[in-house]
Amino acid sequence: MVFYFKVRPEAGDYTIFMGLDKYENEDLIKYGFPEDIWFHVDKMSSAHVYVRLNKGQTMDDMSEGLLEDCAQLVKANSIQGNKVNNIDVVYTPWYNLKKTPSMDVGQVGFHNPKLVRTIKVEKRINEIVNRLNKTKVERKPDLKAEREALSVSEKAERKAQLRDKKRREEMERLEKEKQAEIRSYKGLMVQEKMTSNKQIASGSKTLQELEEDFM
Repeated sequence: MVFYFKVRPEAGDYTIFMGLDKYENEDLIKYGFPEDIWFHVDKMSSAHVYVRLNKGQTMDDMSEGLLEDCAQLVKANSIQGNKVNNIDVVYTPWYNLKKTPSMDVGQVGFHNPKLVRTIKVEKRINEIVNRLNKTKVERKPDLKAEREALSVSEKAERKAQLRDKKRREEMERLEKEKQAEIRSYKGLMVQEKMTSNKQIASGSKTLQELEEDFM
């Protein structure tokens, strides 16, 4: 089971989601999307909360309102974190999550700690949490099938981009050959013209020669 929530309208058309339990979290970790951003209460047990950004977006594109909604939801879904103030919530791209065989179910690490950011949450804001909970929807998605469909789409897109690149390179090559041929033709014309002028000059008689012929 996965729970889905809609963020505040002014933050954009984004959906926050989290697994029912640590076993569901394993599938979310395994079958995430490159645009997914993962949230968790730092150094405490909590839900794994995600938000899926638009394609091409990064953490730098997240507004304060979007960050606040994610941070409040993850705090509210931490047994310990929900009871205390001034907690830290860490967040990082899904692809930075590191999972090794020795880790417990639901446990993760990071490939690059530099990609992990922290947001301070002073206290629970019930207005935000209640608004998010009113949009809550439960679904049983086939996460594996969704990820495989994305992989197929990305592969087709890469092929299309490669074809476009080769086409552009071929057009550029033909254009260069065309321009080189034009320059060569112009050079040949200039050379022929110069030769013709010399021949005319050498074949013409001077005024003195013409007078002598007349006499």
